[in-house]
Amino acid sequence: MSLYERTFRHVLYPSYEALRGRGMLRHLAGYEANQWRSPDEIAAIQWSKLQALVAHCWHEVPFYRSRWETIGFEPGDLRSMDDYARLPVLTKDDIRAHGEDLKARSLRDGLLYKATGGSTGEPLRFGYTRESNDRRAAVMWRGYAWTGAKMGRRALFLWGGAVGEPGRAAQMKERLYHATYHRRMLNSFLMRDDNMAAYADAIAAYRPEVIVAYVDPIVRLSRWLLAQGRSIPGVVSVLGAAEALHDFQRPIIEAAFPGAKAYNTYGCREFMLIACEAEDREGLLVNADHLVVELTGATQAGDGNETGELAITDLHNLGMPFIRYVNGDVASRRSAWHAHGRRGLPRLSRIDGRRLDAIRTPDGRVLPGEFFPHMLKDVAGVRRFQVVQDSLERFILRVVPGPEFGAGQEAYVRRELAKVLGSEASLDLQRVDDIPLTASGKLRVTVSRLP
Repeated sequence: MSLYERTFRHVLYPSYEALRGRGMLRHLAGYEANQWRSPDEIAAIQWSKLQALVAHCWHEVPFYRSRWETIGFEPGDLRSMDDYARLPVLTKDDIRAHGEDLKARSLRDGLLYKATGGSTGEPLRFGYTRESNDRRAAVMWRGYAWTGAKMGRRALFLWGGAVGEPGRAAQMKERLYHATYHRRMLNSFLMRDDNMAAYADAIAAYRPEVIVAYVDPIVRLSRWLLAQGRSIPGVVSVLGAAEALHDFQRPIIEAAFPGAKAYNTYGCREFMLIACEAEDREGLLVNADHLVVELTGATQAGDGNETGELAITDLHNLGMPFIRYVNGDVASRRSAWHAHGRRGLPRLSRIDGRRLDAIRTPDGRVLPGEFFPHMLKDVAGVRRFQVVQDSLERFILRVVPGPEFGAGQEAYVRRELAKVLGSEASLDLQRVDDIPLTASGKLRVTVSRLP
């Protein structure tokens, strides 16, 4: 552990926590201890938290009480995980239609809020408590530590940059914030075929031990480095995020960053880190002492795994609880609680349904599909969207607008997309009543991958 790591973990961050009245480090200590418990012990912790959450929702959250009374359920009927699995799932449409009734009566006035990017084309705004946010940060740091990306370690994020034009004061505050965490941010949305050298030089000059990146940009940069006969040593861990890291991509990254191991992570904005690979990289460890992660409608695959749509429950967001929330992602596992090694946490074998295609701009950049959810998540009134690129120069953005999506919001979207897509691109922004669904009934979001 470097001097800065020790100073950050034991001096700087505790001081910051005390100043802000937060409890992340306290929660982190508890989660770090939990990971070494047996599967039965972790399952018991999860079950106790789930029972408490269901009782809380019955008394505090009108949406759940009404829905559960309709099916004849009350907290005393929760005797096993099979009973829990019979509760109705929560969808994004439910949250949009019943957002106020999903808030706990005694906690609604103190909620914080975030918006999701909507990788399925459906942005979403949701509330959460400060304690649940501290716990999410703790779970994230625990998972990152499995990969060697510990708090205070020198890190570089190849990530989505800010949309719009933040003021100078905001930029200075952000730079100071990231510097304190010993990390640097590079905007992957501006990466082009002709500026790869600038990205490679910036990473080499910064000398990170850890890289956290959208998968597609880090793979493309790695391919460029290898084609140029270059590599960047000194990196210990590369964490792929926002889309699945596939096995064939790992050796490309590891050859470009000799000495590094590439790790798969899985999370979403509603919960932050859900699962993460550890040292052995044999599946993703699920944060089962913090969440309940199910596979609904699971079917057996030929490789010995079962595959199904994820349903996730946050056991600590009491302010606006999500119980059996389906986010549209699909995953595989060997069994309901497959654990091996010293940690008793269960594992997912892989994430199957979280791939966002890339798009090419006329000026040579390749944008990850994550760009559009990232940009549109904070635009008021975007209920659903679909992006279609039918030629190198032509983009169609279909928006199902809410009443808040007025002329100002449309002008903002056009302006920001023009900056990123370039002057040679044309954008056809269409307001539509609905967006076509696939045969399976899921929203069809098309981001074409062009040659």
